[in-house]
Amino acid sequence: MPRGTIRIGVIGAGAIVRTRHAPGFQAIPGVELAGVCNRRRDSSARAARELKIPKTYGSWEDVIQDPTIDAVLIGTWPYLHCPVTLAALDAGKHVLTQARMAMNAREAQRMLDKARECPGQTAMVVPSPYGLAGEEFIRSLLKKGFLGQLREVHVDGLTDELADPATPMGWRQKTRYSGFNMLTLGILYETVLRWVLPANRVLSYASKLIPERFDPETNKTKPVGTPDTVQVLTTHEDDSVGVYRLSAVTWGPRTMSVALHGSEGSIYYDLLKNEIRGLRRGEQVPKLLPIPDSMRGDWNVEADFIAAIRGERPVTHTDFATGARYMQFTEAVARSSRHQVPVTLPLREFSNPSL
Repeated sequence: MPRGTIRIGVIGAGAIVRTRHAPGFQAIPGVELAGVCNRRRDSSARAARELKIPKTYGSWEDVIQDPTIDAVLIGTWPYLHCPVTLAALDAGKHVLTQARMAMNAREAQRMLDKARECPGQTAMVVPSPYGLAGEEFIRSLLKKGFLGQLREVHVDGLTDELADPATPMGWRQKTRYSGFNMLTLGILYETVLRWVLPANRVLSYASKLIPERFDPETNKTKPVGTPDTVQVLTTHEDDSVGVYRLSAVTWGPRTMSVALHGSEGSIYYDLLKNEIRGLRRGEQVPKLLPIPDSMRGDWNVEADFIAAIRGERPVTHTDFATGARYMQFTEAVARSSRHQVPVTLPLREFSNPSL
């Protein structure tokens, strides 16, 4: 099978699956999208027509049980990522699951443990797309000592997507679908982990500034489940410190950035424009640092997954160990905010998912 046709079963065919994953897989020789299961039979049939997939299934369990399926693409909301992954790995399938990895750290650890029990199967999480273009270039700057000793990490993710109280509640604001995932916290932490050592302590405050929204699913106004603003202070394994500012209720243009400040200089990465600027000690104005073409990265999710299945290279973006790490961080932030105490990482125990 690794050198022959790889037949993929799709569970959940939302926008990202349709616009990115499906075209990506269909462009790879020897890969076939063999079947699809969506939330309802009619949407499964519609996705099959649009994506030219020959078969539909009545349930995700049917996809897992089909012996002709070699790998599973999980494009559902996070509440199904763990059960589908565990079943797929048990059935001998390779797994690519959408981010965020799971609902909580306990689920993520179960997925990681199961993947380690199945070393012959590829288990991969769709990576954060932010920072891929400049990832290698920033690594080269750090290796050359551009920053010196890292002192501070500043991470911003600001948008007005939820600033209007009339904006309806989406699935991301419902904990039964999204779990501890909140705003772009996990995706930005995953991005930062490409350059910075993991956090070993967090102190956070998360709030629902607009506590209720209209829920189209129930046609009622209901309490919101996840925060619309999150502030986090971190310490890291190299004694550097960090601050995360995330909000979906700030008016104005969307911003998403990472700034690394060291003893000898600073690096500023605009993740939306893929622009990197830097300055050295004694300079006042950051200068544009163009990403060399030879170092510019890109979205290679589908090709990376297939290459890992075929044994051509290991998973780097993103393996289950990295996914479990950012899920622990997200849960630590939720715990710290809930109890208003610092939380140490890695977590020593996993809380009840209903925390």
